[in-house]
Amino acid sequence: MLTVLVVEDDALIRMGAISIVENAGFVAVEAASADQAIAILEARPDIHLVFTDVDMPGSMDGLKLAHYVRKRWPAIRLVVASGKNIVTESELPQGSRFFAKPYADGAIARAIVELLA
Repeated sequence: MLTVLVVEDDALIRMGAISIVENAGFVAVEAASADQAIAILEARPDIHLVFTDVDMPGSMDGLKLAHYVRKRWPAIRLVVASGKNIVTESELPQGSRFFAKPYADGAIARAIVELLA
């Protein structure tokens, strides 16, 4: 079973994202900040994809987290979302997908399936 780490500071949006991941047939693990996400990634070698929001409090935002994950764990796939910022492909780590909020649940699920295929 493949595992997706959902990183989102808003609890309601995080719960929705977890539902998308689980309904697509994956195991979901949750973090409310980039710092929590890094701690989880350091402790769990079974994370295959990180689905992160850009706008989060803490030591780094989701875009910085995505770049950190790409450098430290290059095999982990990345999906980045934001309701405030439009992130261009050149700003993302190579091979990442970006979605503006509000995103379509089906589009996120398809992206995760494609990236983990």
